[in-house]
Amino acid sequence: MNRLPSADVLDKVRDIPIYRASVERGHFPILEKPEIARGFPDNWMTPELARALDTGEAEFVLSTGTNHARMQLIRPPYFLLRSYYRLWSEHPDLGTSWHDGARRVSLTTVLATEHVARVNAAKPGTTRGERWLDDRTLYLNRRLDPADWDRDEVERMLAEMREVATAHPGGAYLLDCSGYHLAHLVRKVTAWGLWDGFPRPAGIVHAYEYTPSNVRRYLRAHFDCPVVDLFGSTELGYLFYSDAEGRYRPYLRDMSVELIPVEPGSGIHSLIVTSVRNPYMPLVRYRSGDCVRTRDGSTDPDRIVSFCGREKELLPTPGGRVSQADLDTRIASLCTRVFLHQLLLSGEGECRLSYTTFDDAPLTAEEAAGLSASVSALTGRACHLDHRTGIPVGRSGKYAWLTTPDPS
Repeated sequence: MNRLPSADVLDKVRDIPIYRASVERGHFPILEKPEIARGFPDNWMTPELARALDTGEAEFVLSTGTNHARMQLIRPPYFLLRSYYRLWSEHPDLGTSWHDGARRVSLTTVLATEHVARVNAAKPGTTRGERWLDDRTLYLNRRLDPADWDRDEVERMLAEMREVATAHPGGAYLLDCSGYHLAHLVRKVTAWGLWDGFPRPAGIVHAYEYTPSNVRRYLRAHFDCPVVDLFGSTELGYLFYSDAEGRYRPYLRDMSVELIPVEPGSGIHSLIVTSVRNPYMPLVRYRSGDCVRTRDGSTDPDRIVSFCGREKELLPTPGGRVSQADLDTRIASLCTRVFLHQLLLSGEGECRLSYTTFDDAPLTAEEAAGLSASVSALTGRACHLDHRTGIPVGRSGKYAWLTTPDPS
């Protein structure tokens, strides 16, 4: 396989210190996260970058680090936001509403809301705690765990959504969310009979973390609009999007991707990305840490059907490594009522699957036996099921699919 990037990529990276040896050798090894950090920022510094940092055209930021170590980056201001907005504007199911002036409400982790408030606090004349990111996007969530939203909090969020919708001549708005957070909101709105106060969005995007099949199905059952997944990262921007039917399409402007099997025969591939979309920190053959599956198990990026989790979170089993999506597929094929789930490696040769359901009722004995057997076959561990009324989010505001016992 040719490890040399295209001529236009070479022109953009040949003077960057981290790539000089690769240019001279004519071979670019896979770029790992520790290598990006080694000697940072001198390993990226060029006269052009130094000038951009001096003028504010480039800035230092940290990756979000919610499920992995944070990484220092250099990029243009609002790099990720502009990538996000451009994709919304060009998406076949969302673009019309976007160009028609529909605003966004964002229902995701409280950390995201707090970040917006901190950014706004540094701006002169901004009200303390302001949750408008810009003139297009309002962040709603003010609590770590969405399970803790009480009726007052839910009614406050619904009222803010109505205000955004009524600002548009046709009452249109777009809902940006973590799929889990929106599912929590739907459950509470249903329990308290508040649907009359919930304005229907023109489109829904879940883009913050892996969204299980049952959650996607649940959202589609409650909203008569496109429900779209976007895949990307802080350092890269957005690379793929799903259409309203769930099929993934590439969005590789100034990018290319490779797929490399994580181990022979697994069908799981590491995502390797070359991107010059960020002119101040172009990434050549960068291992993003994400895993994918393709329709036929091949390494053809055009055949990606699933973004199946993080490579560091793959579970070794006697049958090979297992991803978050593999467990999700087993659950969704047997028990569509399962909402949250978390696999605990509880001992040698054992695991415990904690789960909640959308209706709070435990699985039937037959369902539980089938799911236990299926998870045991997948993991090579005896699986015990544990029905719960709730599973708490982590400190990041996201759910961990795989945990190990607390050593304390």
